[in-house]
Amino acid sequence: MQDDAAEFIPTRRSLLSRLKNWEDDSSWRDFFNRYWKLIYGVALKAGLTHSEAEDVVQETCLGVAKSIGQFKYDPAVCSFKSWLMQVTRRRIANQFEKRKRQPISLATNLSNGDETPVTERCADPANDLQALWDQEWETNLMDAAIRKVKRRVPMEQFQMFDFYVLKKWPVRKVAQTLGVTVGHVYVAKHRICRLIKKEIETIEKSAL
Repeated sequence: MQDDAAEFIPTRRSLLSRLKNWEDDSSWRDFFNRYWKLIYGVALKAGLTHSEAEDVVQETCLGVAKSIGQFKYDPAVCSFKSWLMQVTRRRIANQFEKRKRQPISLATNLSNGDETPVTERCADPANDLQALWDQEWETNLMDAAIRKVKRRVPMEQFQMFDFYVLKKWPVRKVAQTLGVTVGHVYVAKHRICRLIKKEIETIEKSAL
């Protein structure tokens, strides 16, 4: 699975229109880069292995390609976010069905670097996938907002925010490491948190 995915930006109506053209490789690449981490993360949290989650990503994208022509944007009926979750849910369920048909022995529980034995994983796609989806959606949205804000603020300010908020260092350790006052750390945190919140609001307003 590629690591250089584009920032997670919820889909706009213009992209949905372009996706209805199967030959528009650029738009499909855009869609994949935006959503593969979301789909992959939800599949993992639902209880699938890394290889199974990768299959879910591929099969979900194929499912979207086959069904996007019938999707009509109507927020009063179904948002694109909800529609994509349903497509993903079916592909996750398919992976659990495949697992039942091909039981994995205890001797081969660990594969592809998985640390948790498959037999100890959640194996029920009926678990609250909506909660997993919403959680992963918010995580991806936050990551995208942080990356966008990082490009707009001085590096020293972002380092203070990174150490104090993201890495959870004690404020005095951050100040000492970067050679600034505790007050500077608090100011950087407040400013960057405010910018991130505003960025998230901007992204959400443009989402379908």
